[in-house]
Amino acid sequence: MSGWRERFDTGGREVARWFPGHMAKGLKDMKSRLRLVDCLLEVHDARIPLSGRNPLLREALDIRPHLLVLNKMDLADLTHKSRILKCLEQQGLSHILFTDCLKDENIEKIVPLVTELVSNSQRYQRAENVEACMMVIGVPNVGKSSVINSLRRLHLRKGKASSVGAEPGITRAVLTKIQVCDRPLMFLLDTPGVLSPRIESVEIGLKLALCGAIRDHLVGEDVIADYLLYTLNRQQQFSYVERYGLASPCDEVETVLKGIALHLGKNRRVKVLTGTGDVTVMAPNYNAAAVDFIGSFRKGLLGKVMLD
Repeated sequence: MSGWRERFDTGGREVARWFPGHMAKGLKDMKSRLRLVDCLLEVHDARIPLSGRNPLLREALDIRPHLLVLNKMDLADLTHKSRILKCLEQQGLSHILFTDCLKDENIEKIVPLVTELVSNSQRYQRAENVEACMMVIGVPNVGKSSVINSLRRLHLRKGKASSVGAEPGITRAVLTKIQVCDRPLMFLLDTPGVLSPRIESVEIGLKLALCGAIRDHLVGEDVIADYLLYTLNRQQQFSYVERYGLASPCDEVETVLKGIALHLGKNRRVKVLTGTGDVTVMAPNYNAAAVDFIGSFRKGLLGKVMLD
């Protein structure tokens, strides 16, 4: 099949704002702790390197050394990595690192980079204090806690200090200082994921939702699944066809979800009104199919993609 959708029809939708009380409090707490911080470690999803970074967080970046960690590189198509780096450099970002916490790839570069940034910082005039402290910031569910745990595993041979979860909003408060390295002595502050109260556009909201930064039900699993299908087809990523036993690639989300539901045996009971009364019939569970489709993407089971 050719002639895939050239643009995604948002149907006049507005992506729901997702800025609950703990996010507003988290941002306030982060600002109050900034005086303790020597460097900002911003973690973002490598699949959306140009989208969704919170402008409210960026306000503080100019006055402190800043390292942008693009995590989950194992899920991203980095064919055009040079283009991404050029775009970020044009935004004034010169210290960028791609990481994969599952394999601890490039995690070992963080401490040396932060040490260099802090020692070269005009702000760092605490010769009597041999320790450095960085604050980990970013939108929800980009792997901030995973980066922290990887650092501790590498440098301290210790286990988890931060909870890790697939749902956005696991870390709800600015935690106390967590040690991540002995030599040099380095601590960090974990922070809750904070989205912008105003997401720039519906398209960016859909990218954030697809990567799990916004809770699925606020956007709608059917909408996220449709945006995923649109993205995979546009990028000629058709592994979903084999995974779900479909006949061929398709651009109609209802047809694809029906096929997925049938393949997985996901059905639901539906009451149908007839002339002789209500009859209960079995019908494909489109929502369960959408949840599985989205989940497969987030686990990297549908191929590597770049959403920007």
